[in-house]
Amino acid sequence: MLNAQLEKLQQDISKTISWALSEDLGAVDDAMPQASHDITAMLIPENEQAVATVITREDCIVCGVAWVNEVFKQLDASLNSTAEQATNSLPTRITWFVNDGEAVAANSTLFELEGNARTLLTGERVALNFLQTLSGTATLTSKYVKELAGSNTKLLDTRKTLPGLRSAQKYAVLCGGGVNHRIGLFDAFLIKENHIAACGGISQAVATAKSNHSDKTVEVEVESLDELEQALSAGADIIMLDNFSPTMIEQAVTATRGKAKLEVSGNMTIEILQEYAKAGVDYISSGALTKHVNAIDLSMRFK
Repeated sequence: MLNAQLEKLQQDISKTISWALSEDLGAVDDAMPQASHDITAMLIPENEQAVATVITREDCIVCGVAWVNEVFKQLDASLNSTAEQATNSLPTRITWFVNDGEAVAANSTLFELEGNARTLLTGERVALNFLQTLSGTATLTSKYVKELAGSNTKLLDTRKTLPGLRSAQKYAVLCGGGVNHRIGLFDAFLIKENHIAACGGISQAVATAKSNHSDKTVEVEVESLDELEQALSAGADIIMLDNFSPTMIEQAVTATRGKAKLEVSGNMTIEILQEYAKAGVDYISSGALTKHVNAIDLSMRFK
């Protein structure tokens, strides 16, 4: 599943890495390869070769292999953009000792780099920024998923992602054992309070959604048991119970009787997940997975 998702992401990864490298290297013109904008790395002799290792200083779930690979792929292509430089720089060799989705202990070596010393140093920060951030998302997701072990409740992410990293963080959630909610505004309906008000009611909103895109999942956010009944009568596929108490959720499960999937959202901290899962909901969604990210502490060292 992860490999299939990566194939869909490949074009997005290339664009994201190009953008991130331009942040570090500034404006790039045709006459000067990207990597030569790193004025500190240029203190090192042009043909100097080096070997470096990257370790994690804390336990984590790894995510970001493809992003790291793309950083050095683009830097190598940039350095070798002229015939003269192509004779001075060999492609960076990356040897991975872990895979995306793998749990690793603190002080484990994640991968080894071998190649032009300038290239390794130029790519270090961008590569580690992606790896530490995505691994942070995957690690937090894994902790949430463990709290739901033994239940039938699945953990969902949200659209509360870091700008520019939507697809990357959605992939990281998968690496942590979670499930993706809708990717954006185009692949599923999520009818919320303001949509309902603007459409004239829950039944009108659901009916229009099904008429406009009969192939798309229709989810409705409700704030009371009365609205739940309206959403069920309208034929919603999924009903999001926003800020329902555990008692209200139990009542909602009983009232729904399998006629729709139920999702719980709103301040879903890790401490209360089990309580809500025991109520029998199908999904728990949490924006914290992608917006409350603590990057994993990584370190690169030359041998």
